[in-house]
Amino acid sequence: MNYLAHAYLSFGYPELLVGNMISDFIKGKRKFDYSKGIQNGIMLHRAIDEFTDMHEATKEAKKYFKEDYGLYAGAFIDVVYDHFLAKDDNEFPGDTLQQFSLNTYHQLQAFEPVFPERFQRMFYYMKTQDWLFHYQFNQGVKNSFHGLTRRAKYMNDYETAFTIFETHYESLQDCYNNFFPSVKKFASGKIDRS
Repeated sequence: MNYLAHAYLSFGYPELLVGNMISDFIKGKRKFDYSKGIQNGIMLHRAIDEFTDMHEATKEAKKYFKEDYGLYAGAFIDVVYDHFLAKDDNEFPGDTLQQFSLNTYHQLQAFEPVFPERFQRMFYYMKTQDWLFHYQFNQGVKNSFHGLTRRAKYMNDYETAFTIFETHYESLQDCYNNFFPSVKKFASGKIDRS
């Protein structure tokens, strides 16, 4: 799952949100530098990622990208899932995605002093370019794919990934539809137990 899904699966808890968003930038014992709530968010992020990778729908979705992108297939699926979440009227009816995005940036901004340096730099672009809101548009997906290939070693072709996304759009949406209710239930259960 990418940033929109991790934000959404924090269910409005500010510290969980922060941990969920910064988790990929926190290595080893550094998580213990944070409050218990943020630590819980870091662990929630990792549990969601593991659940996502093991889910049959995700394995099916990765097949479309695997031949061209190998192990990076999962990173493209994370963006694809955020696209379908952004367009999901069950989760974001009407124009609620815009308000959710603004609330998320506002909640995160209060914790900027504790952000890891790399996330702090990225957060500026996330907020000013409104990534969370723009996942709903194909151009937002294309921009995310471009950013992904720019940051990855040994990979610079995002156009092929975008063509795959457009070509297999309905099948990828089916994968999302089969996946998202289960990850939502999983994340909610993890929070209830922590």
